[in-house]
Amino acid sequence: MNWVLVVIGGMVGAPLRYLTDRAVQSRHDSVFPWGTFAVNVVGCLVLGLLTGAATAGAAGPHLQLLLGAGLCGALTTYSTFSYETLRLAETGAGFYALANVVASVTAGLGAACAGVWIAQGTWA
Repeated sequence: MNWVLVVIGGMVGAPLRYLTDRAVQSRHDSVFPWGTFAVNVVGCLVLGLLTGAATAGAAGPHLQLLLGAGLCGALTTYSTFSYETLRLAETGAGFYALANVVASVTAGLGAACAGVWIAQGTWA
């Protein structure tokens, strides 16, 4: 049963990641990978909310599998982040590569912390 929850979450997260990435990136005329940045930060926020809710007893293990492992696992993408950062560096856009690393890590951690904080304030 657990793997079914992960699969269902992944079935939603993967297309959501693709569609969101394309929609966000099409609105920016820049080499910076805004689409990947957006899905990763949103995924960190959702996982933070879920973690805070689970800590407060408001989210059980099935919801954690569905949304955490399934949805967030398919929505976020470390491999694409790494690939896009490498491509930026290889094509001479070193500033954008460095900015992608710093902004992604900072915003991702900030979003996860904000999610935990919001959830704990809501369900504590």
